[in-house]
Amino acid sequence: MDTLALLKKYNVAAPRYTSYPTVPFWETDKFNQEQWLISVKNTFEDYKAEGISLYIHLPFCENLCTYCGCNTRITKNHGVEQPYINALLKEWDMYLNVLGTKPKLKELHLGGGTPTFFSAANLQKLINGILEQCEIAPDPEFSFEAHPDNTTKEHLVTLHQLGFNRLSFGIQDFDPKVQLMINRFQTPQQVENITALARNIGYTSVNFDLIYGLPFQTVDGLTETLKKVIKMNADRIAFYSYAHVPWLKPGQRRYTEKDLPDSESKFNLCNLGKNALIEAGYEDIGMDHFARRHDSLFTAAQKNELHRNFMGYTHQHTQLLIGLGVSSISDSYTAFAQNTKTVESYLEYIEKGNFPLEKGHILSRKDLKIRQHIRNIMCDGKSLFYDGIPKMAHYKLVPLIEDGLISLKENLLNVNPKGKPFLRNICMALDDRLWTKEPKSQMFSYSI
Repeated sequence: MDTLALLKKYNVAAPRYTSYPTVPFWETDKFNQEQWLISVKNTFEDYKAEGISLYIHLPFCENLCTYCGCNTRITKNHGVEQPYINALLKEWDMYLNVLGTKPKLKELHLGGGTPTFFSAANLQKLINGILEQCEIAPDPEFSFEAHPDNTTKEHLVTLHQLGFNRLSFGIQDFDPKVQLMINRFQTPQQVENITALARNIGYTSVNFDLIYGLPFQTVDGLTETLKKVIKMNADRIAFYSYAHVPWLKPGQRRYTEKDLPDSESKFNLCNLGKNALIEAGYEDIGMDHFARRHDSLFTAAQKNELHRNFMGYTHQHTQLLIGLGVSSISDSYTAFAQNTKTVESYLEYIEKGNFPLEKGHILSRKDLKIRQHIRNIMCDGKSLFYDGIPKMAHYKLVPLIEDGLISLKENLLNVNPKGKPFLRNICMALDDRLWTKEPKSQMFSYSI
């Protein structure tokens, strides 16, 4: 079966597996705050020497990008910055009281929204407030997401002085017609200038985000975007499928399915991008991520040291990830917890001195086993089933074996090179909660 036929066959609604179980299948009725905080404390004590990861969600944007699936708050009122930062620092203090001692910070990421919506001075206040209560691990990775249109030299200098060494620019597409439909504007010159400035300041890894399957996107338009992007020589590129979920994100109703590339056109856009990046010298890390050979993500993949968490792929590995801010998800390895999703309720929780938790999940022994296999497949391309492969999983894996995407030998599952674009489908075969629940409505975006 050729690549196009495989893409069509396996283009199904599938989780991205930044966690297992995935959020829709959390047993929220069995979750409570006391259990969550105990799991945080226990994991911190057991892995204190390893350090922790910290994710901070900064939800504000001045304009709505209609393609976006993130938790955002659209406003031009920058008076929201200070109260939100104060709340973040209070939430951090609450977690520090649970930990009982200064943690070693190994990984810090600012996501959004648009982190560069905040002034450089306010970001400095936030990060100083975090770092004052931490020991910094050797060779940490501090990163942030940035909009090329509003990121200033002051942002870059301030954050670099605070230890940030990596940043990601959301480009998506340079085609003016596409940009108009998704309400996301930046010129190639803007991106080239801000990228050069970041590198001159000392940032060692610059990532570009690109999306295929956007409204009115064409092969010619994407080809031009890729030429310009490749010329700028980003260290990493995330090239991923547009997730059309208007029932979750009403902003996507600005256009209809008729404005989107049809299935075959989208497959062609996917192949076009991947082939162009590989021909330009990028290595396929997996799950839509590409990196230059000098980048730490590629090095980690070569050494089987790649890790995956709610922030995506990383070369850092920690068992404890604490998420601060609206909608942030935390992971203590044995449990997950997600914060409330509105700014108002988040601020109200914090003002009252309460953890702003909305829901969570305590992992069972079975969850932990499946979680490890999914992580192994996502990061290492293989996993050994010491206790044998469960009957249902084996049944689901058979078509993947027949199509040459994976191989099984003595309970060792290996992802073949042909199967690398289909990691989500492979992991689905192991997703016991997905098959047990058999959802009647679409919960996830399509895999291609």
